[in-house]
Amino acid sequence: MLKTLILFAHPALEKSRAHKVLVTAAKGLEHVTFNDLYERYPDFHIDVEREKELLTTHDRIVWQHPFYWYSTPAIIKEWFDRVLEYGWAYGRGAHALKGKIAKSVITTGGPLEAYGASGQNNYTVDELLRPIQQTTQLCGMQWEDPLVFYRALQQDAAGLADWTAHYRHWLQSS
Repeated sequence: MLKTLILFAHPALEKSRAHKVLVTAAKGLEHVTFNDLYERYPDFHIDVEREKELLTTHDRIVWQHPFYWYSTPAIIKEWFDRVLEYGWAYGRGAHALKGKIAKSVITTGGPLEAYGASGQNNYTVDELLRPIQQTTQLCGMQWEDPLVFYRALQQDAAGLADWTAHYRHWLQSS
């Protein structure tokens, strides 16, 4: 089982039925460390050394969040800016993250059909996540295709239960 670090960010988790069930699916798994960035760093003052230690002790790094304006919530961008330092995460002599698996797990408000050349958003989710993919690859990580849960606001209890089972199964694979 891959030791997995989930870097979770949702600025309004209390309003999100979808992320509540996904969080429940992840928490309690022995090989998963759940790191809620908004809970830990409400002032955005990220403990860089703590985060680096977490990264070095895990095999798979997951960024879990809602898809906000075709990107991440603000704290993840702050996390990237502070933690992924030149000389440690990338650049000459930097090998701290080399070979680690990287993945985004996101929810969207819109359906799959909204993402693509013929959809209202013009681009696929994969295309919109290219900056994160490139960041991980610059750090020597192995990018995996994102796990995307579409139409988060329209899911009923059965749909959310399916998502929970799917996410938990994926976390327990490898």
